[in-house]
Amino acid sequence: MSKQYFFISDLHIGGDDALQECDFEPELIAFLAKLAEQETDTELIIAGDCFGLWEFTAREGMAKLDALIRHHEALFRQFRRTGRRITITILPGNHDHELACYPQYRERLQEFNVQVETSVSTTRDLGDKKIWVEHGMQDDDNNRLPEFGNPRANPLGFFVSHHVVGSAGKYSGLGKFNWLKDIQSVHPLEEVPHWTWSNYFYREMNSLLRLVLLPFLALFIISLLVVAGSLLEEYGILPGKFFTDKQMLAPLGMVGNILDLILLVNGTIILFSLPIGVVFWLLLRDMQKTMERYGLFATEKLLLEQHEVHQEAALRVLNDHPEVAVYLYGHTHHAFLEDLGGRAIINTGTWLKKLRRVRSVLMPFPDVYYPSYCLNYVRIQREDDRLLIDYETIDKEAPQELSLLQRLVILPRKKTTPNHFHRHTVLDL
Repeated sequence: MSKQYFFISDLHIGGDDALQECDFEPELIAFLAKLAEQETDTELIIAGDCFGLWEFTAREGMAKLDALIRHHEALFRQFRRTGRRITITILPGNHDHELACYPQYRERLQEFNVQVETSVSTTRDLGDKKIWVEHGMQDDDNNRLPEFGNPRANPLGFFVSHHVVGSAGKYSGLGKFNWLKDIQSVHPLEEVPHWTWSNYFYREMNSLLRLVLLPFLALFIISLLVVAGSLLEEYGILPGKFFTDKQMLAPLGMVGNILDLILLVNGTIILFSLPIGVVFWLLLRDMQKTMERYGLFATEKLLLEQHEVHQEAALRVLNDHPEVAVYLYGHTHHAFLEDLGGRAIINTGTWLKKLRRVRSVLMPFPDVYYPSYCLNYVRIQREDDRLLIDYETIDKEAPQELSLLQRLVILPRKKTTPNHFHRHTVLDL
């Protein structure tokens, strides 16, 4: 059996205040300890964004790494122990690009038996075949580094992470719930406006105000249904007189009379507001489409286009380098393997909490961001004329942080993301 390689990426450890907390640190330490027991020649490659250096706004240079080491002493001790037995290599991503800019970072990390690559991409040999490894930020317009190795040449994503994400770490503790720190888990960043509104409504809004809004919204929905049903019955589209029956609420007595009055008032408001509402809806829809053209809203089309850009970059490498059997990257936080018949494209995903946007079943209520973890790693080794690719996940339960209301409004919805990575893949070379 030849040398084996383990790959992980996008840990995003570090940042201001609340961002220093690492929810998966015990699992990461256990994973590193397990690697130290390997008897085969082994290398662990962290394919970018191991650290969240962009998210430090009050520190500069080596002070960032010093803060990381102080706050995560157990993790760096394990780096040192594991690094005595196997090779540990960090390939800088956009969030920890500074590792490639200053030799002081590399010298300090070597004290913990961690090596740092200083190039955008690197390769590893598997006999006469190679694994091509890069983070993937150079194929992202918002995060492409205009001059790799120059700490002053930063893309748009740096300013978003530095000022928005970093500030979220500082202010996260001011909320009723410590949710702002999860902004790192919102991917892509175009989801941030929706995620912010969702958290305000379900977590920050005054509970009394929300208590008043809930029956109001419920009655509004019922009134809308009654108006629509009445119009359909009036024009004979629906049979019977269920919605237009004035005696429908009579058995409820006084309560029925009050509900009937509320429905009448709401129905009248809806009918008079309908023309204005249609115009307002068309305006909002046009504004949204305009923002989608500028790439400011996350849409299925935008996500597909971003995926295709990375796929095209991978295919260019595979076409230009026949010896490359595997193109491996991270950055997008979405793990998958695409088997091309003897060659493969792999994304290593992320260890951050994953927030899946789940549509609310009640129209006026904001969507809910459902938390989960997918702590994963990829192992690649060669056996004769075959490449063995193993995909493993480490169990970690997501925190039960959703309120009762949040769970109710997404109750019938599917909450998990489909896995596009088989546990075992064999490439015939």
